[in-house]
Amino acid sequence: MGRNTHDISHSTLALEAGPVRRWLSGYFHRRVRDHDEVEDLVQDVFTRIVARDSEEAVGHLGGYVMRTAASVLADRARRRAVRQADLHIVHDGDRHGDDALDPERVLSGKQDLHAATAALLSLPERTRTVFVLRRLEGQRHADIARHLGISISAVEKHMVRAMRHLSAEMEKRDGA
Repeated sequence: MGRNTHDISHSTLALEAGPVRRWLSGYFHRRVRDHDEVEDLVQDVFTRIVARDSEEAVGHLGGYVMRTAASVLADRARRRAVRQADLHIVHDGDRHGDDALDPERVLSGKQDLHAATAALLSLPERTRTVFVLRRLEGQRHADIARHLGISISAVEKHMVRAMRHLSAEMEKRDGA
């Protein structure tokens, strides 16, 4: 028998690759939330097995594959933990402010929101629709005009009317 044990393990793997691939896919699907990663993890296992730098025969291919898969998962977890640690930003009171959300501030914010909503609802329907599509949904004037079957000039006039009305309503509230 002129083959060395390294060749034998590769041919054994080649013969069992289909069932091993199916088992690995199931193994990773049960353990990883992002199922798009499963094929990459399966490939990592096969890459590690093929790149194995040992002349010693693998006694039990199933156990070796299982240990390699567990190692691939552990490495993935370590990489993700490092990435998460790099994303962590320490709270800086000078940059973010340390103002506590006291009840008065919360109430004031709710009142401002209710006033803005009331002002918006008091607009004529077409003007309100143009304003919402432009300012809240970010649509372009041309797209709004096409959607509503009006001219771009009419869209611009509705926006001016909406801005004047909302500004006047908010000034009334602030002056009250």
